[in-house]
Amino acid sequence: MSGIAHDYMEKYLRNLIDENEEPLKSMEEYSGENHVPIVQKEVANFLKVMVTIKKPKKILELGTAIGYSSILMSRELNKQCEIVTIDRNDEMVEIAQDNINKHGYGENITIIHEECLEALEKMAETQKGEYDFIFMDAGKGHYNHFLPYCLDLLKDDGIIISDNVLFRGMVASDDLVIRRKITIVKRMRKYLEMISKDKNLLTTIIPMGDGIAITTRRDRSV
Repeated sequence: MSGIAHDYMEKYLRNLIDENEEPLKSMEEYSGENHVPIVQKEVANFLKVMVTIKKPKKILELGTAIGYSSILMSRELNKQCEIVTIDRNDEMVEIAQDNINKHGYGENITIIHEECLEALEKMAETQKGEYDFIFMDAGKGHYNHFLPYCLDLLKDDGIIISDNVLFRGMVASDDLVIRRKITIVKRMRKYLEMISKDKNLLTTIIPMGDGIAITTRRDRSV
């Protein structure tokens, strides 16, 4: 369990969610067997709900891993979207590309094999305001560095969803902080302050999974 919500509550809520069909089920099994992190069950279901509501035509994902979240979102949207996902890890990119091709998602999911920050800097020069939906699930200590570029890339009415923002509860309580994680915790707190205190943004933080933040721009036209 995540340490964010009570175990009994997480267990109950997860039991309400139907098991995923293939190829997601096999990818979940691979993740468990090989200790590769993917989004938690309730977060996966939350992503399905959000893309169904928003119906984004263009999605940016930071952190590809084995391609699970990209395929999940694309599948829920019946492949009626373009997804760009960024990851620096050679092995993960290879596995993700294999999953994407093998299951028929090669035409609408593109992997950028590069450091997220470097890729974002380049993209922000040519793709300003192109993305309806950004899912941030990469290096937890760099969310505050990713944010300015993500805001440049986001449409005026777009949504940013950031995963793992409570980081095993450490972000909310000094009593839980592990010494070797202090830097990540400090940077994540800074990120949450950035998205919560900015008067141009509207953010809510949900204690689901390892903590999710949802951010959008305020509508100044009303």
